[in-house]
Amino acid sequence: MPAGTLYRGREGMWSWVAHRVTGVLIFFFLFVHVLDTALVRVSPEAYDDVVATYKTWPVAFLEYGLVAAILFHALNGLRIIAVDFWAKGPRLQKQMLWTVVGIWIVLMVGALYPILGHAVREIFGS
Repeated sequence: MPAGTLYRGREGMWSWVAHRVTGVLIFFFLFVHVLDTALVRVSPEAYDDVVATYKTWPVAFLEYGLVAAILFHALNGLRIIAVDFWAKGPRLQKQMLWTVVGIWIVLMVGALYPILGHAVREIFGS
């Protein structure tokens, strides 16, 4: 176990941390999303400028990170429900975590082209 950690847990601790971090990141995204959507009522021109910023390649990478956070949070949330409400859940929680990570990786690889294809073409040319 790594030295310097407060909790000496293993996979369970890191999934707990990742679940909290992804939840906070999703919350901040939703907060910004509500603010930028409300901007359309204040100044449609400013809203158009913000939306134009969202179409740039750096934001595409942030969008990929958002998808990663949402997918992990959702899949891990289902695992937590299974651990809490399934009789065999606590005994199989480690295997379920690695299953969640495997499914998450497969889905993230599948999301590479749809989300980052435009950004790669913008950076390197068509």
